[in-house]
Parts: sequence; structure tokens; C-alpha cells
Amino acid sequence: MAGGGTTVDRGGAIRRRLALGLAVLTAAGLMALMSPGSAQAAGSYCSGRKVRTLTFSTGSVQVYKRDGYVCAVTVPKKQQSHRRPMSVSVQARGNRPVVDQGSFSHHAGPVTVHAGHRCVRIKGSVGSGSVSSGWILC
Repeated sequence: MAGGGTTVDRGGAIRRRLALGLAVLTAAGLMALMSPGSAQAAGSYCSGRKVRTLTFSTGSVQVYKRDGYVCAVTVPKKQQSHRRPMSVSVQARGNRPVVDQGSFSHHAGPVTVHAGHRCVRIKGSVGSGSVSSGWILC
């Protein structure tokens, strides 16, 4: 080292800062995924205003309406990390139902149909609990 200067290893400091930044972003992402209150999160899946909440023993179906479209999401009463059978169905009178059914951990849906001014039938289930609305929003 000529002139008594010192060599600074900036590569290690940069790598440490990048690793710390990545760890913070990963932790924030995991916390967002695991946050409770999925019933409140249903609004982020469907646009429009909430017009109905159909509750049942193991969960609820949140129903939204906007410009003739009806959207529904089934959410469990208790958030758990494991998957369980869930479903949501929206049927405009005179049409076939649109269904989202399977094993989910957070929600089933969203399911959206164009109902116009027609009545709709909403169904939802989580595990052994279920609800069926009959014809509503006529």
C-alpha cells in the first residue's frame, strides 16, 4: 500500500445491507399473508359496496354489488394455516351458477356474475357448515 493508505472492503457492507433489506421485505410479506381478519379482506377481492353478509356456523359469505355485477367471497370464521374445503357460488336467475370450490386456507372466490336487475342466489360453505340465500337482490 503506497503512501500509507488503507483499503476499505465496501463489498461486504453492501452485501450485508442487501441481505438485511431482503430479510425485512420477506418478513413484511409473510406478515401480510398471515394477518387475521380475512372477512375484512374480502372487500379487497370484490369491488363495489357490500350489500349482504350471509353468516353460518363455520364462516360467512360477503356479497358486493356494482354496476349490475354481483361478487361474492366465502371466508372462514377462524383463520387457520391448513387447507380445508370451501366453496362460493353465485347464480343470476335464468343462468347457471358460477362456482369456486376446492381446498383453501384463506377464502373461496371471488366469484363475479353480471346479474343486471335479476335476482341472484348465493351459496357458500366452509367444512361442514354452509349457507344458501334463496333468491335475493331482486
